[in-house]
Amino acid sequence: MAPARAMDDSMEGVIGSPLDQRDFFEDLKSYHAERGTNLDVNARVNGKHIDLYTLFGVVNKKGGYDVVSAEKLAWRKVGQDFHLGQTNTAAAYEIKRIHNQEPPPREILEDISAKGGDLLTRTLENFRPPQNRDYAGNGNDSDGSREEDRKTPKEEKMDLDEPGSGGRVTRGLRQAPPQRQLFQPDISSSRQIRHTSSNVNSPQPLTQSSNNAYNYNPSSNPNSGSFSIANYEPRIQVPLTLRPVLTPGNNPAMFREKLKKIKEAQAAKLGKVPPSYKGMMLPGTGFDGPNIYVRTLLALRSGIPGEQDYALHHLVKISHERGDKYKFEAFPGLAEGLIEKALEVGSLFYDVKWAISYSDNLTAHDVNVLDGMNGTHDLLKRISGLRHISLHDEVETEEHNRKLSKINEAGLVIRNMSMLEDNAKYLSDQYPLRDFLTIALNLPRNVALVELKHYALDIAEQLTKYWSLDASDPLYLSLLEYLDDGLDRGATLTTLRAISRISMNLEDSNRLQGVPLSIIRQLCEWTLLDDEELVAACLDFFYQFTAMSENVAFLLTHAAAGTFSFHPLISQLGRLLLHNSQESCSKRIVSQPVPVKSATEIPMLPNDLLEQILRYNEPDRSSHWLRACFEEDPESDITQIALWQAYQARFTRLSTAQNPLLAAAEFIKNVSTTFPTANAQVISGVNPRFIIKGIRPRHVPMDTKGRVYSRCLWRTTEDSKVCGDFHLKPGDMWEHLITFHIGLSKNEESRWNFLEVKTAAALNGQKFTCNWASCQHFSANGGSDDPYEVGMHIKMHLPDISAMAGHRAKFNKPGDPDRSSRSVGSGKSDSSSEYVHLHGRPAVYDYFPWYNTAVDERGDAVGLPLTSVLVLKNLTRNIPKALDALEGVSDRFAGTTGKKEWMERLLGPIRPRLAFVLAHNRPLATYVSDLITAIENGIEG
Repeated sequence: MAPARAMDDSMEGVIGSPLDQRDFFEDLKSYHAERGTNLDVNARVNGKHIDLYTLFGVVNKKGGYDVVSAEKLAWRKVGQDFHLGQTNTAAAYEIKRIHNQEPPPREILEDISAKGGDLLTRTLENFRPPQNRDYAGNGNDSDGSREEDRKTPKEEKMDLDEPGSGGRVTRGLRQAPPQRQLFQPDISSSRQIRHTSSNVNSPQPLTQSSNNAYNYNPSSNPNSGSFSIANYEPRIQVPLTLRPVLTPGNNPAMFREKLKKIKEAQAAKLGKVPPSYKGMMLPGTGFDGPNIYVRTLLALRSGIPGEQDYALHHLVKISHERGDKYKFEAFPGLAEGLIEKALEVGSLFYDVKWAISYSDNLTAHDVNVLDGMNGTHDLLKRISGLRHISLHDEVETEEHNRKLSKINEAGLVIRNMSMLEDNAKYLSDQYPLRDFLTIALNLPRNVALVELKHYALDIAEQLTKYWSLDASDPLYLSLLEYLDDGLDRGATLTTLRAISRISMNLEDSNRLQGVPLSIIRQLCEWTLLDDEELVAACLDFFYQFTAMSENVAFLLTHAAAGTFSFHPLISQLGRLLLHNSQESCSKRIVSQPVPVKSATEIPMLPNDLLEQILRYNEPDRSSHWLRACFEEDPESDITQIALWQAYQARFTRLSTAQNPLLAAAEFIKNVSTTFPTANAQVISGVNPRFIIKGIRPRHVPMDTKGRVYSRCLWRTTEDSKVCGDFHLKPGDMWEHLITFHIGLSKNEESRWNFLEVKTAAALNGQKFTCNWASCQHFSANGGSDDPYEVGMHIKMHLPDISAMAGHRAKFNKPGDPDRSSRSVGSGKSDSSSEYVHLHGRPAVYDYFPWYNTAVDERGDAVGLPLTSVLVLKNLTRNIPKALDALEGVSDRFAGTTGKKEWMERLLGPIRPRLAFVLAHNRPLATYVSDLITAIENGIEG
């Protein structure tokens, strides 16, 4: 900031300038606030602080903003005095405070620019915003451009000239006019013509008068340095071309070649000329060779251990990743090579080396030769005659482990590729593969062989559907023997599936003959386990097994001998019919709901209830009376006058000075307080009606604890009204009936005098009857001679308040609510019909339970329930056939009577279960219906 002396000097001679710096800033702030512009008291220019008070004094001392702006480079001189460069001034403030005139509007001053002079005469009509520097018209400067030259330049950041540094050339840079040369595209030809730099036409400067200081522009002179600076264009940067330095690290091949040439040159000097291979095709060069598939096939068939190891390693990966497209038929010899490799397992545990022969001239002495054309039928006999190779404590050598590992890889490749249906069909024609499966399943029990045996079972599961295996087939017998062990759950499941799928894709039936009884017993026990997957496999086996009558006859023979029992199996099949069933209920309406009939009059309060209500003071007394005699109903209403008169009639004579009646307005307001849904309304019309909407009278009153009274419906004659007395307890109601309507009384011993009344009635010929509502219980006989009989009958009309009332109301079948009476002589009572019409009744529904089992997307039954019912159908169909076949074998199965007894004995116990499933299981209904029909036909003969 300038010293105080400088500030004082700067203000000298200034007309109307403020003498106090504090007053200046306060006045400046208030003016900017009034005009709506921003004020920065600590203003900076080029990073240097300026004192606005001093700047304002200097500019006004020089004549004001217009004078400084009109003089060329005057603002530069001001900046040099303060060592600041360009400065910003508050022109509007000067005009207002110094010249006492209104400044131009903000839109053409602060918001756009204060550039140029003549600010005192600038108006919205004569002011034109500054044009773009690149704008030109018709190649000549317009009046607007000359006017623009006279305006103050826009604020720019520029360097000030130091004294004696640049002189006139540097100062001329600030006055460089904009280029006015119009762009004229070349339209003579679409081809680009290469021109030399000497032919390029530069824009020519405009001719202006030299005596005008504002129009003088040194940068327009081509001979001046300003012109060169104004038209300077930087050279295009050319990217550097970098070349890496070649080293043995980044280009070892080139250095090896150089080293090779150096060695060859040294050898040539010594007379050792290396052989020339120019023009020769060295091994491994000149062609890519076979692909990986052919390479592995050739390596596998080569017999070279290293090549086979390479082939098996890649085949395992290929069969796993490309198993959906890798087919045997595309690579002839691949299946044979894998089978031959897998057969090498025999030499690891037996003194045999299996070989495959495709010749018909085989002799019985060739024990190690397998028939590749028709299969080896005596393979089990040959295996049993082989000598085992003893392994010391099952410790394997490294070579033994390597060979077994490669054999397992071969088995894994076959297993993976057999999962594809085309490969499975191809392998089913390979008889050596069937022999390999038999050999693998009969290998000795060894931990190292578990993996290979599982591969063999997986292959058998995929291929048995293409094979027809009889009871003497080596593979069939091997599967049964493996199943009989039952030590491994996974192996058992796979074995059961393999046996159940025999001949599945062939026309021949899977007869499953020769199954040992021990396996049947074991499968029956497995069906009892909580293992859905294992139970499903067992049921699939039983479905195939019981489909043949010969197998059922086999079971009946052992059942007759007492070595086998059908009962556990059939009972379990019946239980599995509802396996994993989902319980649900279907609702069926039995009787339609009966709406409550609106009461026509307000009920009278019983004496006991009236005594309870009189204990309360107003407004509680009226609230209890309203709850006792009225109930909420959004559709009903009652007139205010009727409600008020009923209240007056009940409590006028019972009111006291301490507990008077409520005023009419207070009473009506208390109705809405007692019943939240009730509200007072006015119905417009000729005669407006004032009503209470949302309540209606009760048929029977309710006490303060929410207990509903019972109304006596006894009629003295058919056309008379009912008695109408209210009683809270059924016992009080009964005493009222037999005392006032039957005419009984109690004797000295507090017992009812039934006998005396009966005797007197007999002498007078009097009959006793029930006149409760529309009851006609005694109408057929004209009444009863015994009052005790009538008294006991009346109890059935009383409400049930016992502990079992809710249970009986839920399960008792309701009567027909629409019948108002029953036919005379029926002997039955319809005393509840009037009660139902008065009090209403909700709809009564019948709930029927369903236990539906799993279904597929089409809604058909699936899973264990379906397989169970199919096994039962097989037994029902084949038991009579088996009994017919056994008639000539044993006398125990002879005669029709024996068939009926067997059917009743075996299938009779599950008939109730089948009936329940038929009624409550929709998916199995059709199957069970056919099964029940077949059982009934079999039992009836």
